[in-house]
Amino acid sequence: MAMSPVFALLAGAAIAAQASMNAQLGVLLRSAMLGTGVAFLVGLGFILLAFFTLSRDFPPFEVIRAVPVYLWFSGGALSAFAICTYFYLIPQMGIGSLMSWALTGQVIVAMLAGHFGWFDLPVQAVNLPRLAGVAALVLGIILINGN
Repeated sequence: MAMSPVFALLAGAAIAAQASMNAQLGVLLRSAMLGTGVAFLVGLGFILLAFFTLSRDFPPFEVIRAVPVYLWFSGGALSAFAICTYFYLIPQMGIGSLMSWALTGQVIVAMLAGHFGWFDLPVQAVNLPRLAGVAALVLGIILINGN
């Protein structure tokens, strides 16, 4: 648990680095969608390699059948939308500006998802300190971006 914040920071750094590189790929290919497709295909290859190398626990068919249909598609569709949008906007906004606004959107939706317990998340009620934190985050983003 003590290493979790470090891994979260590393994951965030990886997102910023990969988004910058893949946005450049999209610019060079003249298509953010094609850049996104390449990124997803390469990512699929790496995750399948990791899964079959590191995991021996494939879920039984009954478990697979019990997963709601929308969960098979919604996460991938939202990922494709977000990543393609990142790749499209980074050359226009810059990585820092894009990531700061994207992070703000993530925090707001995460707070709502936790408040309402969406997707079987543990409930964490929205309260005044959390709202103040989001307001401070939004103010910080406005100040960072000079708007």
